Amino acid sequence: MKKKAGSTTPDRPDAIHIVELLQRRKLTDNAFEIELTRPPSFEFKAGQTIRFIHESIERYYSLVSTPDDPTLTLCVYHVPRGRFSPLLAKAEIGAAFRLTGPHGYFTFNPSKRPPVFVATGAGVAPFVSMGRCGVADFIILHEVETARDLYYQDLFRKIASNYIPCLLAPSEADLASPGTYHGNAAGYLKGNLPPASYDFYLCGERDMTRAVTLLADEHFPGSYVFKEVFF
Repeated sequence: MKKKAGSTTPDRPDAIHIVELLQRRKLTDNAFEIELTRPPSFEFKAGQTIRFIHESIERYYSLVSTPDDPTLTLCVYHVPRGRFSPLLAKAEIGAAFRLTGPHGYFTFNPSKRPPVFVATGAGVAPFVSMGRCGVADFIILHEVETARDLYYQDLFRKIASNYIPCLLAPSEADLASPGTYHGNAAGYLKGNLPPASYDFYLCGERDMTRAVTLLADEHFPGSYVFKEVFF
């Protein structure tokens, strides 16, 4: 990445930054975006995460912004009884937070193998950042409960070669909607992905990443698997 004019030397990933909440945008009933100020020395690659530190709580979130954006934007899944997402959901504009980063190695590495992105819920976030950075013509599966949870679908429908919503609990309207798969991502891949070698990028819940990793080993020999697991 080219260095921005006037930028300072990047800090170590464990350096603590103080940022402020600029705005919050609702995505669905269960998810929202938050936009934060960006420290002058903070540089990252699409797909990387930041770590919030609040009292005894630490939480990692993938960035949906691009390395060239002037602010940092995150996708947050709201867990009403959780310890941290309710704080982000209620914080006042201007509230200060401590974070470190960037963290992780879940970045896009082009190869001759077709890329297949698989996400559950907010695990779609790193693929948003990659797509906004120019990565395109990939297959992407987004595993969610219903079509109401398909945030960022407008972006993926424009840049992906194939966008497959995988609905675990489709509503009656979802059942009549074309272009959706009613089941998990592993089930779709097993029955519909043509035999070949792929680069699988997996981000989300452990059950999904485990199932797709096993599937890649058994049905798509020569494939590579890169994953970011939610705990």
